[in-house]
Amino acid sequence: MQPQAFYSVVADDFAAVDGIIRRQLVSRVPLVEKIGDYIISAGGKRLRPLLVLLSGKTLGYQDDDLRLLAATIEFLHTATLLHDDVVDMSGMRRGRATANAQWGNAPSVLVGDFLYSRSFEMMVELGCMPVMKILSHATRVIAEGEVLQLSKVRDASTSEETYMEVIRGKTAMLFEASTHSAAALAGATPEQSEALSRFGDHLGIAFQLVDDLLDYQGDAATLGKNVGDDLAEGKPTLPLIYTMREGTTEQAGLVRTAIQKGGIEDLESIRLAVESSGALAYTARLAREHADLAIASLDVLPDNEYRTALIELCRFAVARTH
Repeated sequence: MQPQAFYSVVADDFAAVDGIIRRQLVSRVPLVEKIGDYIISAGGKRLRPLLVLLSGKTLGYQDDDLRLLAATIEFLHTATLLHDDVVDMSGMRRGRATANAQWGNAPSVLVGDFLYSRSFEMMVELGCMPVMKILSHATRVIAEGEVLQLSKVRDASTSEETYMEVIRGKTAMLFEASTHSAAALAGATPEQSEALSRFGDHLGIAFQLVDDLLDYQGDAATLGKNVGDDLAEGKPTLPLIYTMREGTTEQAGLVRTAIQKGGIEDLESIRLAVESSGALAYTARLAREHADLAIASLDVLPDNEYRTALIELCRFAVARTH
């Protein structure tokens, strides 16, 4: 199954979700609409709303509320992107300038707040208390994950266990919330609900591991972001943590110093270090393991084209180059 096939099985629903997003962006303040439209139109993969649609339809759910839930998840995700880019002082995302680079930090943060608020209005419109419980819990965990990551900036003593806690919060939680909330909306059995929750968690972890791997393998044109951003900010991601733990004394010292001072002056040397130490191979293997766990969790779900799309999405997530 080619990547576009993930979307083709829910093409009509995806188009409807886009329409909901456009309508919900309407504001009496023009700058809110301008910034909101700018980031929504950036051409991202929209994996989280895709997960909502595929998860719900795997269970046979056909109600239009599934589309509203998918749009709600995308608003939550977009709000986190706006806030993250301000916190990280990022200048590029998806191959173009970030909103904060275009309009400044204050408007970006406030429009992020608008999108969060709008998403909760949409949750109320859904009127499904289990969904509200899942998504309100997820927004809190995501915020905690971001704060934990911030507290570990330039901390070269960060362990792999702490790193996994960070990515479970800041990335995997919204993947899990996407699949889990769709299950709740669809009236899934406890077994199905647990399976889709685990699926989202493992897929989200795999996805972030590959992202952190690509930071040392790709180029800015391919990735649509500034290569080495995490290193420049002093973020201890798994390739760096592994190199400090398993690499030579020289490799570990090079990485430790780079994390502590930030910047990408030694990016090429560090790329060589993380590759020769086996860090990239280790990170890739861990991503594949989580993708396999995600796929295995789907065994309890009905065997249909939507479940097949979820499986192939896992395989694509760990094979991608951007």
